[in-house]
Amino acid sequence: MQIKWNMLQPDANLVKQLSSRLGCHPVTAAVLINRKLVSAEEASAFLTTALHQMRPPFALKDMDAAVDRICRAIQDKEKILIFGDYDVDGISATAVLFEFLQAAGADVTPYIPHRIHEGYSLKPHHIENYALANQIRLVITADCGSGSTSAIAAAATQGIDVVVTDHHEISENIPPAVAVLNPKRLDCTAGMETLAGVGVAFALVIALRKQLRADSYWQDRPEPNLKHLCDLVALGTVGDMVPLIDENRIFVKTGLDLINVAKRPGIRSLRAVAGISKQPANAEDLAYRLVPRLNAAGRMDHASQALHLLTTQDTGEADRLAQTLDELNFRRRELEQSILDALVADVKQQPDLLAANTLVRWNPGWHLGVLGIVASRMVDLYYRPVVLVAVQNDVGKGSARSIPGLDLYSALLECRHLLEDFGGHSMAAGLTIRLENLIDFQREFEKAVSQLADPDDHIRKLTIDTEIRFDDITANLIDEIENISPFGIQNPEPLFMARSIKVLSSKIVGHNHRKMALTQGDSRSAKPINAICFNATRNLLDATSFERLAFRLRWNRWNDNKRIQLVIEDAQ
Repeated sequence: MQIKWNMLQPDANLVKQLSSRLGCHPVTAAVLINRKLVSAEEASAFLTTALHQMRPPFALKDMDAAVDRICRAIQDKEKILIFGDYDVDGISATAVLFEFLQAAGADVTPYIPHRIHEGYSLKPHHIENYALANQIRLVITADCGSGSTSAIAAAATQGIDVVVTDHHEISENIPPAVAVLNPKRLDCTAGMETLAGVGVAFALVIALRKQLRADSYWQDRPEPNLKHLCDLVALGTVGDMVPLIDENRIFVKTGLDLINVAKRPGIRSLRAVAGISKQPANAEDLAYRLVPRLNAAGRMDHASQALHLLTTQDTGEADRLAQTLDELNFRRRELEQSILDALVADVKQQPDLLAANTLVRWNPGWHLGVLGIVASRMVDLYYRPVVLVAVQNDVGKGSARSIPGLDLYSALLECRHLLEDFGGHSMAAGLTIRLENLIDFQREFEKAVSQLADPDDHIRKLTIDTEIRFDDITANLIDEIENISPFGIQNPEPLFMARSIKVLSSKIVGHNHRKMALTQGDSRSAKPINAICFNATRNLLDATSFERLAFRLRWNRWNDNKRIQLVIEDAQ
């Protein structure tokens, strides 16, 4: 697959000035400038994130109404239902709201729907079959609800109020709730559009605590320390793959400190089964070790197990639940791989499929719970938007994933006349469609993507921050690079390029991972630098030298020791 290297060219004078002002390595200054942090003041604020740097939560549209209604429910001991989504963002948002409202003495119950049997978001049957039966007076959604107009209207006819907390795309037709907290509302000017669902929930509890303080409510009970919820906020923020900038960066950096202390029994047990209990976790560990295990509950069984794990104070129960989630994750990987293998074989048998800009496939035997992950892996393999649909009883439910630069939600909007339901954002979405419409959808989706995409969008790109010499790689530089973390969308881990590289020694470990000792042709130092290339392609497995090498700079930590290591992304 063609990979285009995009070399960034930060202004040399700006690099020199910022390096001098911050007292940092010029390479670090170049990375900061590439992230639009040009002044020393901006860069310093970015590097010293703290919760007090959050913008005021009351700036979110409808926050006043939400706080007023929830405070009244707390003080009047009304029955409150928190209705959350079944992914890690929804689970963590539910946990944040549940733990705060419990600490405030509210009569509160959490509810997570079953992914397969109930589907996404609040529906009229949840009002009729659960809320009414349990005498609920207030429903608070977590990471869902922006499209639940019929359910919210049904609740209103029964005297049940609804407060929506969500971050998914929302139309101009705002549902008739008491309050709709969604930073993507067109009439919301808070500037927090990148928040995950758990970020919106956290903003709500900050505002609630402030109002209850003004009402002298905490005189009779301990006021909760909201920083202690940031481990949950970090998990949901990383798990939903929102940009790691602004508030999201603050949440994740603060939350990682808590996760590494691991006072919460569920997180301590989860780190143990994930094999990262003896080293500091980073955002990548959350994304690839902890989040998949939490999501496995909803994909393979019921997400309530993940919620219980995150909220239990019983160490034994936490160990049991973490083990269960680990086993569910193993089954998830097996199922995911079997579907992926079948799809890859399908593409090999029908190579003309790759003549299109999209891949839309469906099958009656697929497990809906893993289709989002399989779609993501298909995007990695073929670098085009992918839609996978599981069909049952002539109705298909599926997941869609996109490539950077291509707005998936906008493409699905163009096909909405063929869909029963859909929701999501620019990179990921879910949809419901009748079997009879799938062929027409395949054609219309291809047309929509072709109109939205630039030719360059379908070429995989590596954005390289700056060229670096091996002689410039030091322990201090890697510490400075680490301080720019947590890395993620809109704050990617820096990528560097070096020339004239020789392989002094190498060996293959695991499945096609190549460990090497490298040197640069004209380096002043005779000491080689360790490197690893994961899932190496043939050219990277066999090469004895590289004209150009693209890599990341990291500490390789093991047993309280650390060594400089290059993680190779590509070579020419």
